[in-house]
Amino acid sequence: MTTATVVTGLGITAPNGLGTEDFWKATLAGESGLGPVTRFDAGQYPSRVAGEVSDYVAEEHIPSRLMPQTDHMTRLALTAADWALADAGINPEEMPEFGIGVVTSASGGAVEFGQRELENLWSKGKEYVSAYQSFAWFYAVNTGQISIRHKLRGPSGVLLTEQAGGIDAIGQARRHVRKGFPAVISGGVDAAICPWGWVPQIASGLMSTVNDPERAYLPFAADASGYVPGEGGAILIVEDERSARDRGATQVYGEIVGYAATLDPAPGSGRPPGLRRAAGNALADAGLTPADVDVVFADAAGTPAADRAEAEALAGLFGPHGVPVTAPKTMTGRLLAGGAALDVATALLALRDGVIPPTAHVTEAAPEHRIDLVTGQAREARLRTALVLARGHGGFNAALVVRHAS
Repeated sequence: MTTATVVTGLGITAPNGLGTEDFWKATLAGESGLGPVTRFDAGQYPSRVAGEVSDYVAEEHIPSRLMPQTDHMTRLALTAADWALADAGINPEEMPEFGIGVVTSASGGAVEFGQRELENLWSKGKEYVSAYQSFAWFYAVNTGQISIRHKLRGPSGVLLTEQAGGIDAIGQARRHVRKGFPAVISGGVDAAICPWGWVPQIASGLMSTVNDPERAYLPFAADASGYVPGEGGAILIVEDERSARDRGATQVYGEIVGYAATLDPAPGSGRPPGLRRAAGNALADAGLTPADVDVVFADAAGTPAADRAEAEALAGLFGPHGVPVTAPKTMTGRLLAGGAALDVATALLALRDGVIPPTAHVTEAAPEHRIDLVTGQAREARLRTALVLARGHGGFNAALVVRHAS
């Protein structure tokens, strides 16, 4: 008989807080981590606001031998994984040899590392390109480095569905647990605040060009104008409930009860987007109905068309203003492959404490959207079940249902 799949550890590195409790305190208070880009000179670009993890000092968390072969993204991921394992009370050396897997999400890999080495190639010559370039830029680098650091030999993988990837990775982790593996390190951490990571996002036409950090990213608002990128994310320990209990786990944040993913149809096909179908399928996977959902953590793309499509999906599934909706990513920006994982972690904290974090900077949802958007201050509520939604560039949709630990 299959037992429940639960989350027993969290590691968070976010623009508005390092560590789970610092992030959660800032999020409930509506404290934003958005500001002018400092990681490179963005003055020549139309978009100049980002969510940066600015107070992270890598040397305090990463062994010196790993510094030359990693960049900011992978260092954040390694740190988040360390924190998640410690939070869960897991010592990998005490687990079965093939007992822990690693499944993370990625967008474009460690582009900061790749850009630096290409600059060395162009300006100095091939002799100045690091040998670590052969793998440090790779989209699977976070999964690989976490596995190597902790000597993990369980099933590993990486999901590349952009912003939807964090949910897809957690869904894949649940599959491994259901197959009999005790635990999987999952989630996602991303960082692409460098010219190489910046220019493709500008080219999408979806980034905000408003350079006031408090007005740049306003999902569902009447004056929504695009999204703000950010860096960071969350690593979660996804575990078989029986195994967690047998090893003496002291906490369970919540249970993963439903997951689904869809792909949008080709533009011009006349068929509807796939987000509502993903949400409905995740609820069906959980054996729940829309009436069982107490809060939705929205994808919140921040562009008028995408916000309208999501609001229509929510109103169609739950009824107009039928369920509280929140988008705390307004305080971090959209974190690419790290965003959905951070939303899942935030949803679990909301279930734990019975409070819905606010959608910062947004005064109210545009009337056309017909959703109960939580704005202003955090809202206390009786919470048992949360639905987390995410969409990735290219038509990816993902939905995850998490339930309060009973």
